Amino acid sequence: MQWYLKVLKQYADFSGRARRTEFWMFVLFNAIAYVVLALIDVLIGTASFAATGTGFQFGGGLLSGLYSLAVLIPSLAVAVRRLHDTDRTGWWILIGLVPIVGGIVLLVFYCIAGTPGPNQYGPDPKQNAMAGGYPQGGYPQQGYPQQPGYQQGPQQQGYQGQPPAPTA
Repeated sequence: MQWYLKVLKQYADFSGRARRTEFWMFVLFNAIAYVVLALIDVLIGTASFAATGTGFQFGGGLLSGLYSLAVLIPSLAVAVRRLHDTDRTGWWILIGLVPIVGGIVLLVFYCIAGTPGPNQYGPDPKQNAMAGGYPQGGYPQQGYPQQPGYQQGPQQQGYQGQPPAPTA
């Protein structure tokens, strides 16, 4: 959820870089929100259904339509920042307009790892996250730097299962 909110806070920020995690978590939460709003649209009767020869066609309703408009710019911004992470200009997003092949190429660009270290679009966001402390979740793991004031392993003090000795 924090990745989704991070993208919304950078509403129209097309500069910099976005990690794969940031991009795909935004896509996931965006899809979940859209489905929930589409279900609410169906329940309140603002969605449209049309029978076709082979099944049904769903047309989004009021809530899902407004939501789609609200997240259009942040979606474009995070996609451009994701392309920047792979050291590509944001104009590559236009390749998605090419039928079939364009979407596949764009999907590959979104899935590949970003360039390690700084590139022309800014510092590596993965290195910046590691320099600030522990990974998401806040728990120390092997290979991460020790935070000041936090003891780990057998050096920990405190209750060890024995009650304190009585004093006279």
